[in-house]
Amino acid sequence: MEKSLYFIAVVPDNAIRKEVTAIKEYFSVNHDSKQALKSPPHITLYMPFKWRSDREEQLINSLQDFARGRESFEIGLRDFGNFKPRVIFIAIEESKLLAQLYAELKLFVRSNLKLFDAGKKANEFHPHMTVAFRDLRKSEYFQAWEKFENERFEAKFNCHSITLLKHNGKSWDTFQELKF
Repeated sequence: MEKSLYFIAVVPDNAIRKEVTAIKEYFSVNHDSKQALKSPPHITLYMPFKWRSDREEQLINSLQDFARGRESFEIGLRDFGNFKPRVIFIAIEESKLLAQLYAELKLFVRSNLKLFDAGKKANEFHPHMTVAFRDLRKSEYFQAWEKFENERFEAKFNCHSITLLKHNGKSWDTFQELKF
């Protein structure tokens, strides 16, 4: 049976998506780092996983059941951070509600969808919005981080859904928004 690749994330509103995409494009043009442009700006809640294509409806319905009736909440983005020596991201302000959403989703997919995120340490969650990674060479990383470590970025958006993204073979597409 054919399987596709998916992941679950919080995707910000259009205005923030445009602003963050412009930063990703800066990295593409100035530091030859294009990988971050292969997905919309997002905060990952559940890492990529494979799922049978003929069972997509079950996946969507289950995630809609998880999302339904939740309260929306605000997420703040502030300045930049990094994971040495290749990742630069927009930092997410600490949010108990976002951490709770992550923890509850992780339990939900384990018990309801029988997915086990074996590559992640228990309770490890460092929410961020990546603007450059994987293909950012170390020399470019240090040059870029020197500029971005003191750059300011500030935005807020209302989190009112989670998003299921699907890989199309080359990049990630928004597949289904699951509203609270």
